[in-house]
Amino acid sequence: MSDVTRQGEDFAVEAKVIAEGLGLPEHAIARAMSTGAITSRMERGEGADEGRFRLSFFHGRKVLRLTVDASGKVLRRARFERKA
Repeated sequence: MSDVTRQGEDFAVEAKVIAEGLGLPEHAIARAMSTGAITSRMERGEGADEGRFRLSFFHGRKVLRLTVDASGKVLRRARFERKA
């Protein structure tokens, strides 16, 4: 399985990718997502960005942002902290 796969209108991201991006242990990802400690958002590109998707994962002030194409291929990966 690749790191990101398309599942209908949604995407599935491997826990290891989220863990590395947010600096958390891989085994903690499912629980953190189910309790709301990690939240996510998907944005669909328009105009010049048509066919691209931005997948963002948030944990506290940490953000992992993946830009992927329609098949789930990662085009860009960014990690940063939100301002307080």
